[in-house]
Amino acid sequence: MRIDLHTHSVASDGTDTPAALVEAASAAGLDVVAITDHDTASGWVEAEEAARRTGIELVRGMEISTRHEGVGVHLLAYLPDPGHPALDEALSKILAGRNSRVPAMLERLRGLGIAIEASDVRRVAPGTAATGRPHVADALVDLGVVADRTEAFRRFLNPGRPAYVDRYAASLLETMDVVAQAGGVCVIAHPWGRHGPHEPDEATLAELTEAGLAGIEVDHQDHDAHDRERLRAIAGNLGLLVTGSSDYHGMGKRDHDLGCNTTAPEEYARLLELAAAAAQRSGRAAPGVVRP
Repeated sequence: MRIDLHTHSVASDGTDTPAALVEAASAAGLDVVAITDHDTASGWVEAEEAARRTGIELVRGMEISTRHEGVGVHLLAYLPDPGHPALDEALSKILAGRNSRVPAMLERLRGLGIAIEASDVRRVAPGTAATGRPHVADALVDLGVVADRTEAFRRFLNPGRPAYVDRYAASLLETMDVVAQAGGVCVIAHPWGRHGPHEPDEATLAELTEAGLAGIEVDHQDHDAHDRERLRAIAGNLGLLVTGSSDYHGMGKRDHDLGCNTTAPEEYARLLELAAAAAQRSGRAAPGVVRP
């Protein structure tokens, strides 16, 4: 059984429609795929329809932008009720922060002599709920300023580069609580991929476990073999789920092919058990998985 629990569509910063993402997952030989767009559930309906057509099992989720002790943390929330008022409010604030960031980045790019407008971003990201740096990067590619997203981030959009602009991110602990209220389960995405190894460390992860964290994404392209071994040991010490995934973005991210990392079936079964318990505690009609 091949299970990929972290992918993105055009609802955020991927390049496949939700339907095309699910179809590609099926074609790649996956049995289960999760759609986890940034800060939105807007791709869920289309993905569900495609899953029923293709016969693949679909897990509905999202990757929420949070911050903990001044450090950005991406939180994978699986099977929450997106209609929960507190979750809806939290996501709306994050999306507003994403979208207000874009004009500031464009102004900085124009200050560097690059002729780029909001219409250029909209052209490469039609209908996207979570507009952000990847779409500005795509506009720069479309305008011929850079060759690809990687160059756009390296030259202009990464922290410390001339067009980088910080944005609002929700509190990690508060977001975990909101996801629990909405009947969902929380897993930290690529914990050592964004800020280097050992951050968050085991002590921090232990505190987060006490606060309700269910798992960590161990098998990810941003983690080398040593980091994976260490993270797997930490997960074992703390009783956390171990997940693996591609973090697929279509053409938007290299070397993240569907199924390049997968989650063990027994860990997936634990995730579903925790989700069922979370939904029962919350009293919410959590969405559940879409099964063939």
